[in-house]
Amino acid sequence: MNILFITASRIGDAVLSTGLLDYIAQTHPTAKVTIACSPLTQSLFAGYPNLERVIPMEKKKRHKHWIDLWKGVAGVRWDMVVDLRNSAVSRLIRSKTRHVYGRRVDRNLHKVQQNASVMKLSSAPSPQLWFTDEQMTQAQSLIPKGGAVLGIGPTANWLAKTWPADRFIEVIKQMTGNEGAMPNARVAVFAAPGEEEAARQVLASVPADRQIDVIAKTDPGAAAAALSLCDFYIGNDSGLMHCAAAAGTPVLGLFGPSYPHLYHPWGSNADYLSTPESFDELIDYEGYAPASAPCLMESLSVEMVMEHLQNRFDRD
Repeated sequence: MNILFITASRIGDAVLSTGLLDYIAQTHPTAKVTIACSPLTQSLFAGYPNLERVIPMEKKKRHKHWIDLWKGVAGVRWDMVVDLRNSAVSRLIRSKTRHVYGRRVDRNLHKVQQNASVMKLSSAPSPQLWFTDEQMTQAQSLIPKGGAVLGIGPTANWLAKTWPADRFIEVIKQMTGNEGAMPNARVAVFAAPGEEEAARQVLASVPADRQIDVIAKTDPGAAAAALSLCDFYIGNDSGLMHCAAAAGTPVLGLFGPSYPHLYHPWGSNADYLSTPESFDELIDYEGYAPASAPCLMESLSVEMVMEHLQNRFDRD
């Protein structure tokens, strides 16, 4: 059985689509799945057990990347196409079955549920990540054995939804202090290339013997494998947050100017906390623009986060 799976270009959305890949692996264990994604996300799929090949789609002018994809897949007789990008490609190739993200999808549902509705599933399969031996070896070199690890993701792809670095520093201090929930835990700080400055400020606040530097060290797949070695993860709404949740690590995601009902971390160990104001309230001012907006998460205090964490650890 040949299946073409066309997924999102951004890390978070790509991770949230992996529940469908897990469903395919469970229901069609001998299927050969070709995954079309962005070069940025291709490492996330390297360990997928049903993988036939990954087609990294480098974005080109005039949508030529879609033409390249069509050329690469048009000669195959597909048994199933799952297209989460509503592309023309899925309609122009031969396939017995097509599942295409279209107008009938309820955009008010969480993205995981939206994806499930594309395949008309009665329940939404949780995101799942699979790691190659090479990825796990790299992850273990970044986070060697030696005690509990608190993962921290203090950055995001734009400033407005980035909780201030000094507040992450204070949460780490309280969490890993002698009276904290994870006393004397090592602290692994994660960030993508281009986000090093704020991340290094947080890492530098940790005693040297407990620092673990995972700042712009590797690709998303190996970073996700490293996240799977953490005992807890706290971070902004970002692809790293979704990777941690899909890897099975307990997660607290911090939200401000984004929609948690659409993008909260998914899974039994995943949780989130938002600013008192909604996304719409935060951006309701003249001149708002995502690229130039200042931090809009100031109203989420350290006290609010610590109270939420304390209640969670007390429940566990």
